Amino acid sequence: MQTEIAIIGAGMAGLACARRLARAGHTPLVLDKGRGIGGRMATRRVIMDDGDISFDHGAQYLTVRDPDFAADLHNLGAACVRWDDGADSLRLVGVPGMSGLPRAMAAGLNVRLGAQITAVRAKFDRWQLYIDAARIETRHLVMTVPAPQAAALLGDGHPLHHRIAGVAMAPCLTLMAAFPADAPRPFRSRAADDHPLAWIAQDSSKPGRAGTLTTWVAQASVEWSERHLEDTSEIIASRMLPILAEVIGVAPQSAVYAATHRWRYARTVTPLGEPFLCSEDGTLHIGGDWCLGARVEAAWASGTAIADTILEQTGSF
Repeated sequence: MQTEIAIIGAGMAGLACARRLARAGHTPLVLDKGRGIGGRMATRRVIMDDGDISFDHGAQYLTVRDPDFAADLHNLGAACVRWDDGADSLRLVGVPGMSGLPRAMAAGLNVRLGAQITAVRAKFDRWQLYIDAARIETRHLVMTVPAPQAAALLGDGHPLHHRIAGVAMAPCLTLMAAFPADAPRPFRSRAADDHPLAWIAQDSSKPGRAGTLTTWVAQASVEWSERHLEDTSEIIASRMLPILAEVIGVAPQSAVYAATHRWRYARTVTPLGEPFLCSEDGTLHIGGDWCLGARVEAAWASGTAIADTILEQTGSF
């Protein structure tokens, strides 16, 4: 299979890049190993006896500084709304979950899910991508996966490998818990860097969330996440749930649902410091939020900058 532009990663950076290219008349192919669109802008839905519930177990909200980013979000309409959690700054969330925003962004794009890229190789003026026994050839390759994954795909012999290796990313262990509807709701969100649970959000307080249960998402601190990263999901849940219960004032055994998710590359600790990396011949672009910082907008800025560079190269503006 051949394509002019292939993008690895259907998170915010990859989708922002693809949308910009598509508006200019290109038909990029977006590949992602996951079962859903959005990367860390993820929502988990759970079927319960009393109705479905959902958890934003990745990115919790997004903020906007760039007017162009604001305009892009405005064009998506009701897929993104304000969440009033008491913060001084404007915080936006996807509807009906955080994954609703990337799904809206992906409308009309050529996205192929469940595509695990096992190797990438440069051959003459094209790139070859290997998915099991299949091979895709592309003129322009864009990689928007986490920095360690991009470095692994390129291999330590590639000229850009050492630049990517300088980016530091940290893990995040996330707890999703549901309690009865009449359970205490002491706050909508709480950030405490010096606490084992650095972020706690009353997920059911976000607009458009369905279900009658009180749902919470708690994300462990970097130190706690690193210390327990290789524990089993059951052990992680058994340790995080009592901590959450103590903070919100409930009995751990009153939880009607509890599960965890392990994000190995969740937080950008040391960013690249520029929007993206590019090969000397201009056929390879590598980006993501890890280039500029741990914000959804940083991912959008990286993907958009890559698209603009490709459009300039191809004369498609």
